Amino acid sequence: MHDFLRALPKVELHLHIEGSLEPELMFVLAQRNGIELPYATVQEAKDAYHFSDLKGFLNLYFQGMNVLRHEEDFYDLAMDYFKRARGEGVVHIDMHFDPQAHLQRGVPLEVVMTGLLKAKQEAEDTLDLSIGMIMAFLRDRPAEEALHVLEQAAPYWKLLDAVGLDSAEQNNPPAKFVDVFQRAKQLGLVRVAHAGEEGPADYIKEALDLLGVQRIDHGVRCLENAEVVERLRSEQIVLTVCPLSNVSLKVVEELRDHPLPKLLEKGLKVTISSDDPAYFGGGMLTNHTACAEAFGWDEAVFRQITRNAIDEAFITETRRGELLNRLAAL
Repeated sequence: MHDFLRALPKVELHLHIEGSLEPELMFVLAQRNGIELPYATVQEAKDAYHFSDLKGFLNLYFQGMNVLRHEEDFYDLAMDYFKRARGEGVVHIDMHFDPQAHLQRGVPLEVVMTGLLKAKQEAEDTLDLSIGMIMAFLRDRPAEEALHVLEQAAPYWKLLDAVGLDSAEQNNPPAKFVDVFQRAKQLGLVRVAHAGEEGPADYIKEALDLLGVQRIDHGVRCLENAEVVERLRSEQIVLTVCPLSNVSLKVVEELRDHPLPKLLEKGLKVTISSDDPAYFGGGMLTNHTACAEAFGWDEAVFRQITRNAIDEAFITETRRGELLNRLAAL
C-alpha cells in the first residue's frame, strides 16, 4: 500500500505555505536575517510543536513566520515545500498564503508576491508540478483590512486563482466578510473558506450562502447538522479535509476517531490535504499513509479521493485531463 500511495498522483487543495516552514529552514532564514529565535536548537523548536487547540498553534505559526522578510525568503520557503511534496508524489498544490500576516510586520505585498510567484514559475517549469494561488484573509482581523488588502493586490488579480478565509474560526463567522467576498466575486475570483473545523456546522452554511464559496476547507463538523450534510452531498461541494491537522489541534483525539469514513459514507466529496505540514506531523504521503492504517482503506478509496481533488483543483483543463490519465494508468 505504501508503494501505491507514493505513486498516487496526489493533489493538495489545502496547504498554507507559511505552515510548511520546517525548523531547519527557519534557523537558516533567522541567521540570514539576523533574527534571534526563542529556540536554541532545531530539536527544541520541533518539541514546541504540540498544541492543545487552534489558538495555541496560531501563536507559534505567526511567531515562526517572523523570519520571512525578503523576496528570497518567500522563494526559499515555497521551493523547499514544492520539492519535498514532489518527492512524495504530489503533482498539484493549491497554496494558501496570508498577506496580512506579513503586511502587519512591515513586509510589503510586492515582496511576498514576487517571491512566491518566482517559486511557482520555477516549480511549474522544472518539477512537473502545478500550483494554484489562494490569497487568504485572516478572519480574526478586521474585514475592512481584508478589503483593503484585496484592492492593494490589484496588480496580481489575474495571477490569483481564489481568495480564502482562514485563522481563528471561533467568534469570527463568515458573515463578517460578506463585502470582501462580494468584491472578489465582482473581480471574477473563486471563493473558498475554512468552516466547520473548530466552528459550528452553521458556519459552513453561512460560507455557502453569504460568501458564495466553491469549496469548504476542513468542514468536518458538518455531521452535526443533517441539513448541511444533505446540502454538501446534493451540491457535491468539496471538503478539503486535513486528517493529521485535526488530530494535532484536538478536533479529534485520535485519527481512528476521525469522521472521514463517515463523510465518505454520506456521499460527500472529500479530499485529503496536509494543511500546515511542518507543524502537524507531515505532508501528503504521511497523511495518506496514516489514513490507510487508521481506516483500513483499499486502493479504490484513495483513487476516488484523488479523483475528487483533481476534479476540483485550480488547473487548466489540459492539466486536469493529464492528471486523470495518470491516475487511470496507475
